[in-house]
Amino acid sequence: MPYPHPVPAGTSVTGQHALNALYQHRLVSTGQLHRLITPQHTRSEYLRRQLQSLRTDGLVECVNRRRHGQSELLWWLTESGAEAVEATGLLAKRPYRMSRQAAAGPLQEHTLATVETGLAFVTHAARLGHECGPLDWSPEIAHYYRSDDRPGEELSLIPDAVLHYVHTEADRRTLLTFFLEVDRTQMTVGRLAHKLHAYAAYHAYAPQPANRTARHHSRPQPAWRSRYPLYPRILLVLTGATPARLQRRINDLRSLAAADPHLATTGIKAGATTLDELRDQSPFAPIVTPVLGPATPTDIWLTPTTPAATAA
Repeated sequence: MPYPHPVPAGTSVTGQHALNALYQHRLVSTGQLHRLITPQHTRSEYLRRQLQSLRTDGLVECVNRRRHGQSELLWWLTESGAEAVEATGLLAKRPYRMSRQAAAGPLQEHTLATVETGLAFVTHAARLGHECGPLDWSPEIAHYYRSDDRPGEELSLIPDAVLHYVHTEADRRTLLTFFLEVDRTQMTVGRLAHKLHAYAAYHAYAPQPANRTARHHSRPQPAWRSRYPLYPRILLVLTGATPARLQRRINDLRSLAAADPHLATTGIKAGATTLDELRDQSPFAPIVTPVLGPATPTDIWLTPTTPAATAA
């Protein structure tokens, strides 16, 4: 490492929080970082100074993004910055490294939209007295499984993000976990439906124990139980088109899901909403259309009434 300590001496707490957020989320705009780690400040000048200091130290880099006639800097970690974060041991190591080419490339908008989705949960959690912080979602975590559809192959399901949210009400705390899929209308609805099929296959996948004796005496457990207390809800967040077009897309997805026999018998909970509704209203407003079953709008619980369980 280029430094004897995880970060250069004198790096502020805000600077350290920025390094962690950039390591976790890969590419984040100045405005998004401001809302994530310094929401208590009306203006972002202090954060901008900290980011420039980190850039001088060789820990971060940036590229300019022009959109709707305005420009904004997008930030990512250099190799030295990633090593500095990894040296702290606070975050799970990730092999992915952002580059200038990737930061300015075709996945730029999708990465930023995923961050914006997580930010909507963080913002509403702070307002509602719930818990969801800047590091409570992780992008692109691989989940491995096998399926009868493709015998002999090891398949991987990679959500755009896995998000954890703690809902609090009186003395009751409920952990909600979501598989987030951010759809900017760049892929066909058929591919979205295929990904829902993969979520159902992962839900059903129960590997056989390697030990023959254990295989004979125990019932295989679903692979997801080694990671989650309950199977995460699937939330598709649509953006990048007019509200009318996004609603048609949700309707088409429901039709394809209804025609999939695997989804008809699965125990998964899946719903779709738009990024604007999630951001402007609340995850607990009736903004979510269930992908399976009746189309009656609901919230991110994806149930008609608020459950009383301590984990959901």
